Amino acid sequence: MSDKAALIQEKQGLINQMLDMQRQFIEYEHQHGITGKDYWASSEGLLADYRQKYLDMADRVVDLAHQIVGSRRVD
Repeated sequence: MSDKAALIQEKQGLINQMLDMQRQFIEYEHQHGITGKDYWASSEGLLADYRQKYLDMADRVVDLAHQIVGSRRVD
């Protein structure tokens, strides 16, 4: 597998994980409801690390997309 193919595969894997996280979040929200406090300050369960994990994955997807096409992020 080429380096580019490996990057594409990693990117798609992260996107699939993010979609799964979104499905779980929606299901949880429908079953339990979510307050702002739950979303921003929860320290247990599904929401404990949700925002940070999702943000880290989204950042990695952007970085991978840039690597795949040979561009870079602009600060």
